Amino acid sequence: MLCGRGRVPSGAAPLVGEAFVMESSMTRPHIVFLMTDQHRFDCLGCYGNKAIRTPHIDRIAQEGVTFEHAYTSTPTCCPARAAILTGQNPWHHGQLAMGRLATRYPIELPRLLAAAGYYTYAIGKLHYYPQRNLHGFHGAMLDEASRGVAEGFVSDYRQYFWERAPDLDPDATGIGPNDHRSRVYVLPEELHPTHWTGQTAVRFIEGYQRQDPLFLKVSFVRPHSPYDPPQRFWDMYRDEDMPAQHVGNWAARYAPRSSGRDDLWHGELGAAQVRRSRRGYYGSISFIDEQVGQIMSALAAREMLENTLVLFTTDHGDMTGDHHLWRKSYPYEASAHIPLLLRWPESSGMEERRGQRLPQPVELRDLLPTFLDAAGEPVPEGVDGDSLLRLVRGQTSGWRPWIDLEHAQCYSERNNWNALTDGRWKYIYHAYSGEEMLFHLTADRGELHDLASNPSHAVALARWRGRLVEHLHERGPAWVKDGQLVPRPQQGIYSPNYPEGER
Repeated sequence: MLCGRGRVPSGAAPLVGEAFVMESSMTRPHIVFLMTDQHRFDCLGCYGNKAIRTPHIDRIAQEGVTFEHAYTSTPTCCPARAAILTGQNPWHHGQLAMGRLATRYPIELPRLLAAAGYYTYAIGKLHYYPQRNLHGFHGAMLDEASRGVAEGFVSDYRQYFWERAPDLDPDATGIGPNDHRSRVYVLPEELHPTHWTGQTAVRFIEGYQRQDPLFLKVSFVRPHSPYDPPQRFWDMYRDEDMPAQHVGNWAARYAPRSSGRDDLWHGELGAAQVRRSRRGYYGSISFIDEQVGQIMSALAAREMLENTLVLFTTDHGDMTGDHHLWRKSYPYEASAHIPLLLRWPESSGMEERRGQRLPQPVELRDLLPTFLDAAGEPVPEGVDGDSLLRLVRGQTSGWRPWIDLEHAQCYSERNNWNALTDGRWKYIYHAYSGEEMLFHLTADRGELHDLASNPSHAVALARWRGRLVEHLHERGPAWVKDGQLVPRPQQGIYSPNYPEGER
C-alpha cells in the first residue's frame, strides 16, 4: 500500500516494522503523540507530585514546556477523542457526553496529515467505531481493552496475548474496567497491555524505514481502571506518602454509595481504600513512564528524536476518591484538568524556551492545529483550536481568556453541567437544577470551598455567569432565554452538529 502526498489512506495496516520507501519529504519533523487514558493532571512529577515517580515523562517537560492549565472540555473517553480528531469544541463536533464517535467527520487529524505526506500510524487505544475504522491512519495495532463493539472484532493485543498464552485469561486479575479496587497483575508482566503497547511502539520505531515524516500515535489504555500494575510497580508505592483525597465543604451529597457494586460512581469508602486505589493507579502510571522512556530511547537510537515533535497528554482525569467521587465526567479538577507537555525538535530553535511553564488555558481541540502547524500545513476553516506552538513562540496576543467545559447526563440525570475556567477561577452551572458553584483555584486547587453563596464573591459569580450566557447563546432558547441560563432536566448527548445520520 503506497500513498503519495495528497492521497488519503483507506487500506489495511502493514505489519509493524515493514519498510516502505517513498520520495523524501523530510523537511518536516516527525510527530510522536503519546497518550494515556484517564490520567489526573497532578499525577506526574512535573506537576508537583513528589510521591509519584515519572522521570521519563518529566523529561518531556524539562526539555519542552508544561501547560499548567490544560483541560478536556468533555471529560469522558469518546467526546475527548472527538475533540482530538476534529479540533473542535463539543457543540461543533457534536458529542456532549459519552457515546459513539461518528464514522466520519468533515475534519479529521490523521486524514489531514496523511494528505500532507505524513505516514500515519496508531498503536494502542483509539476508541473509534467500528474499531477498524481508522479515520485516515494508514495502519494501526489496536488494544481496545475489553471493548468488542464490532461483531467479531479481536484486538491486536488480545491476539498477541492468546498466541503467547492460549491457556490463560487476559482478565484473570479479576477487577473491572470501571472498578475502584486495585490489585497486582497476576500474569507475567510481558502479557500486560502497557508492556504490549510500549514495546510495539519501540519495535515500530526500530523498523521504520520510510523517508516520509512519521505521525505516530501511541495510546496506552492505562492508568484507566483496572488499576493492576505488575508487582514491582505495586511495591514501589508500598510506603509512599501519597496525597490525601480532597473533600470539599459541599461534597457530603456524594458520601453515600451510589450502588453496592465495585464500579460505583460516588461513595465514601474510607481513607485506606482511597490509598489502596491510588497505589495501583500510581503504579500503573510509573509502568507507563518506563515504556515512554524506552520509546524516547528508541527514537534517539534511530537519530530521530531531535527531528521529532513529542506531545504527551490524556483524554481526561480520574477522581480516585476526591469529593467521594470515582471515575470521570465531572467538572472538578481531578476529572477535567489534564497533563499536557510538548517537546519540539532542535531544528525548531527556541532552545531558550525549554523548561517553561505556560499559564494560558488550553484544551484537546488545540492538538490538531498544533500538529498541522508543526507540519507546515494550513488549519481548515471550522477548527476551534489554536496551535500550542504559538504559545511556545511567545505569541500570546489574542489567546482565549478561558476555556469551556461541559458534560450531558452521565451515571445520573443530575450529573449534567456546563463550566468555564481560566485555570485561576472556575464557574460551574449544574443544568439539572440550576445550581451554581464557584472556585478560586489559585487559592484552592483542591476545590474545597464553594464560593457561589459567599456575598463577597457575588461580582465574580455574576461575571462568570455572564460569560457562560454569552458562550451558550448560539445554542438557542433551550440553553439561554432572556439573557438567563435555563435549567435542562432533560438533555440529549448529541448536538445538532453531530454528523447527520450517525446517531
